[in-house]
Amino acid sequence: MTSDRSDRDRFWIAFGLNFVWINVSEIARYFLVVRPMLHKAFPGESQVAPMDWGIFVIWGVWDLVLIAAATGFYWMWLERFGDSVRQVLLASTAFTLTVFGLLWLGVANMGLAPYTMIAVALPLAWIEQAIACLIVRWVRNRVQSSASIFSI
Repeated sequence: MTSDRSDRDRFWIAFGLNFVWINVSEIARYFLVVRPMLHKAFPGESQVAPMDWGIFVIWGVWDLVLIAAATGFYWMWLERFGDSVRQVLLASTAFTLTVFGLLWLGVANMGLAPYTMIAVALPLAWIEQAIACLIVRWVRNRVQSSASIFSI
């Protein structure tokens, strides 16, 4: 039973660290890359990539779902296939192509973003997710069962 509890504790530590990392990464990517590219692609559209409280709340929900899915997926992948760097790269590639690949293909297909944006946004999303998977790997391997988020 102690093992289950320590795994659960480590999972929540990984979740917390990914919560910080992925939120920072998503915000930086949006404001520094995606939003300017969308404004350039659609110069006459005033409602392209707006930012208001409603959108910010939805974005918060999106990030929470993304963080939970990524952390859980990486935890299970590394548990099942091993925690080598190769598996980190495979897991982050699979997750990025599934989540962000589908998102950007759908958005571009609907004419809501240029296809050229995929060439920029997808590699940045992959880097974000590779680091998120490395965080999970690090917590699974390095954080002791008695650790708390405050002892890291």
